[in-house]
Amino acid sequence: MKWIVITAALALASPALAEGPAAQSMPSYPGVPADLAKAAAEFDLGQVKGDAAILRRVLADDYLLINSQDKREDKAQFIADYTAKGFTMEPFAIDDQVIKVWSDGAVLGGAVTMKGMSEGKPYSVRIRFSDIWAKRGGKWQVIYTHANRVAAGS
Repeated sequence: MKWIVITAALALASPALAEGPAAQSMPSYPGVPADLAKAAAEFDLGQVKGDAAILRRVLADDYLLINSQDKREDKAQFIADYTAKGFTMEPFAIDDQVIKVWSDGAVLGGAVTMKGMSEGKPYSVRIRFSDIWAKRGGKWQVIYTHANRVAAGS
């Protein structure tokens, strides 16, 4: 089974994104600048809904993911994974949050338990991730993610 890893997952859900149960149960991050919080909320929602348009917008063209299987994925591969037929991801909560923000960059991360369906089989996996965000041309985009599986009981 192909495991999909979560990349970014942070934010204060903006009113435009606060539609339906998925948006209502998504993470929020007090203290994150509003424009970054909005971008992060869009990224979270794009992953949960499998929305390619959102993912294309929030992932930088040069995006790189090192996934939980220590494999490299680019933007196109990431979007293909999250929009694959039969793939679903439930809304999630972030534990042990990491937030580091500077004028044109940020690290947003933490640990999540991902649950859903992939290739017709249910999955549940605990992931620790770090998303690197850059503000380019006035827009926040994820440029790099590193994710690893968390050992049981950790």
